[in-house]
Amino acid sequence: MLVLAIDTALGACACCVLDADSGRLIASQSQPMVRGHAEALMPVIADVMMLAGIGFARLDRIAVTTGPGSFTGLRVGLSAARGIALATGKPAVGVTTLTAYSAPYIDETGRDPVICAIDARHDQVYCQVVSGNGASLMRPKLKPIAELLEAARFGTPILVGNAADAVALRWPRDLPPAKVDVAIAPDIEWVAWVGAALNPQQAPARPTYLRAPDAKPQTPLVQPTVSA
Repeated sequence: MLVLAIDTALGACACCVLDADSGRLIASQSQPMVRGHAEALMPVIADVMMLAGIGFARLDRIAVTTGPGSFTGLRVGLSAARGIALATGKPAVGVTTLTAYSAPYIDETGRDPVICAIDARHDQVYCQVVSGNGASLMRPKLKPIAELLEAARFGTPILVGNAADAVALRWPRDLPPAKVDVAIAPDIEWVAWVGAALNPQQAPARPTYLRAPDAKPQTPLVQPTVSA
């Protein structure tokens, strides 16, 4: 299975082509950036496809990060993935950034719980907690960091995500220190691996929002009158 993976949800513009059957990463590119994903993404995809030496028609699947993350950034990736999927007639699958961050630390014999924390500002994080074998311990949520520390009850964890260091600084001093892996964005190869494993019918390429929208419809002060 040839998978094209795309990530623009957080601090990078990244793309890769993975041959999941042979386990070979054919081509990959990642550029750190906070803004400018819209201008950078299509040239990055073109470069990766050229390095891979294959045409879009040979792809079997397109995987894309769906958030949580930057509203503008993640929609850039989603739009590109949907467009390529439509043009090639191949399925597009959505991979949450929380899952992509956690994936490298999960296996059948894993013992350490994995806490993923993504910066949501105002001392809050988008987070989820899974066991070492991937079983859910805490569903994806938006939480204050202080509340996420309650996950210490699951045991000494591996902290991942772009806010892993912020959580580590607040980790209870009377407990063994957590292992920490801070990265501005998930490893794009793991986005591809997770995308290869997902069922397209159960993982649609659409945004993952954990925060309620800030803007709300205003109630007019004066109700309009309608003439008959």
